Amino acid sequence: MKGSTMNTHMGNIVIDNEVIAQYAGSVAVECFGIVGMAGINVKDGMFKLLKMDSITRGINVSVKDNRLNLDFHVIIAYGVGITAVADNLIENVKYRLEEFTGMEVGKINIYVEGVKVID
Repeated sequence: MKGSTMNTHMGNIVIDNEVIAQYAGSVAVECFGIVGMAGINVKDGMFKLLKMDSITRGINVSVKDNRLNLDFHVIIAYGVGITAVADNLIENVKYRLEEFTGMEVGKINIYVEGVKVID
């Protein structure tokens, strides 16, 4: 199990990276302008919109120097400002993850893999 470990006075707390990715993904899709996470087909190099049950495939979580680092592969709504969406995503995810895990967020990298027109 790959996870993030915190030492407390009562013992160790280990949070699986999959749990962090699931939570971060649910926060991300609540952000304005984010249509969803993107999954890559390695064979074709093509991206597709992931369903909510496989949202973690668009997020990579790593821990370095006791800080969480996240990579988001997202699809955004057509017509919104990419920097505004990215800033909103970073701010919301950073705040909510630090509250949820008690760990500091180091880096959040955002890869815009596609644009989708919303009806």
